[in-house]
Amino acid sequence: MKSTLSIVIPAYNEQSRLGESVKKILSYIEKGSLSAELIVVDDGSTDATAEVARRACGEFPAIKTKVIRYEENRGKGFAVKTGLLASVGDVALFSDADLSTPISELPKLVAPIQNGEYDIIFGSRALDRSLIGVHQPWRREQGGKVFNLIVRTLTGLPFWDTQCGFKAFNMEKFRLLLDVMTIDRFGFDVEFLYVANYHGLRLKEIPVRWNHCDGTTVSVFRDSHRMFNEVRQIRKNAKRGVYDKIKVV
Repeated sequence: MKSTLSIVIPAYNEQSRLGESVKKILSYIEKGSLSAELIVVDDGSTDATAEVARRACGEFPAIKTKVIRYEENRGKGFAVKTGLLASVGDVALFSDADLSTPISELPKLVAPIQNGEYDIIFGSRALDRSLIGVHQPWRREQGGKVFNLIVRTLTGLPFWDTQCGFKAFNMEKFRLLLDVMTIDRFGFDVEFLYVANYHGLRLKEIPVRWNHCDGTTVSVFRDSHRMFNEVRQIRKNAKRGVYDKIKVV
């Protein structure tokens, strides 16, 4: 049986660029005749993000789409979890709304999961920086490197870029793990990977094409205190047995 795919896009105040991103994704699905759905999660936007998403989805009536909106801004992690829980695909991929990693990179992540080689594959900017077209501002890029070094030190994860917004999951194995996730904002990527690794899922970090897009609402320097606290919270959760409440078969 042909495996199905769910693509999840978390979005917060993305009315200016979300429509074009949705159209690119749906056009990719259409041209590839993929058995796929698209789920957009509006994380309490104060602009017309949800309406823009619905209009763009309406241009591709043959493809299954869903726009989920809630009023309170809960954080990107909460939005991604909401989308993954609403997904029906055997494999789910989440991508940032700006498509900083082009949707054409999708097969790199999805195919090895569909073939049974890995359970989670995530894009990385650190493994091959020649694939970065437009770099982030220098201070932001250096801040990201420092954060990932801290993540490696505090969690023991052997990966070089946990924050790239392009990750794919074997949902048969990963869906259960969502029940014990606690981080709703910046550190959710780290928790996703930590819990999956803790439960013995097969993880793979691979280089992907990536371009910095202006308009991000996250500042590594401004938000660094919260990010580090969330990574420390992951360690505390592990020590308290929070992640032992479920078992992956």
